[in-house]
Amino acid sequence: MSQTVREWMSSPVIFVDADSTVAQALTLMRRRNIHSLMVALSGADFGIVTTTDIRDKIVGIERDPKATVVREIMTTPVVTAHPDMTLRDCSLRMKEKGVHHLPVADQRGMIVGMISANDIFAAIEEMGWAAL
Repeated sequence: MSQTVREWMSSPVIFVDADSTVAQALTLMRRRNIHSLMVALSGADFGIVTTTDIRDKIVGIERDPKATVVREIMTTPVVTAHPDMTLRDCSLRMKEKGVHHLPVADQRGMIVGMISANDIFAAIEEMGWAAL
């Protein structure tokens, strides 16, 4: 039987305010030992900021993380996974979109979890590829 995103996603998802500094987001990620944060925008819109965003858009161009707000470097619109999606399908979506993290949204569009490439790697290590 295929493993689903629901079985391997992290929950609850950690959010950061769009007007927080990137330095604050970095601190939150480090303290929580995570590599991505959701960003709540107006209405049902969301953004995501990841360590890759910070590497490429802050460190890579020597931008000051204390003087830059999350909304300036976040990715939007956000591509999501669904809780009942197989890990194989989730992996293919990540590859197609060129991302390492997918927020998990339920049928109402509410963010209920986060799945990362590392979660998929852990599933493969524990269950073996045939189980996915």
